[in-house]
Amino acid sequence: MSYLSDRVKRAGKAVAAVTLAIALTACSATYRNHGYMPVKEDVDLLVVGKDTRETVTEAIGKPGTAGLLSDSGFYYVRSRFEHYLYNAPKEIDREVLAISFDGKGRVENIERFGLEDGRVIVLERRVTASNIKGVSFLRQLFGSFGRIDLAEQLGGN
Repeated sequence: MSYLSDRVKRAGKAVAAVTLAIALTACSATYRNHGYMPVKEDVDLLVVGKDTRETVTEAIGKPGTAGLLSDSGFYYVRSRFEHYLYNAPKEIDREVLAISFDGKGRVENIERFGLEDGRVIVLERRVTASNIKGVSFLRQLFGSFGRIDLAEQLGGN
């Protein structure tokens, strides 16, 4: 009997160890990368005042984002997100390469920004302002009765 109970104890310990290993693995973080960032050596080959939009695109690739207002620049953005099981993703790294151009389309400036330099900027906001706040459905319905001119609606003068 002691042989059987020792065997059961060893099997129980093995099952507990496997269960613990699976639980710890499930709680580990997963990472997701977004965007494209050109290699630093390729960016270093760009010459301010000489290269144009076309030569920049040939040298380091097409940007993910270009200047929104006046085609003033190219923006290459790469982000890294960390996910834990049920928590919201957290951005742990961001790199932005901004290449601005002058009026003739030549490279004017090359800048790099990191997550510590970033600010949240709303590029587009599509919100329709409602002018009926605090007005109930019935008030809207009955409020239009006095404003309807039946003679005009029936084609009269």
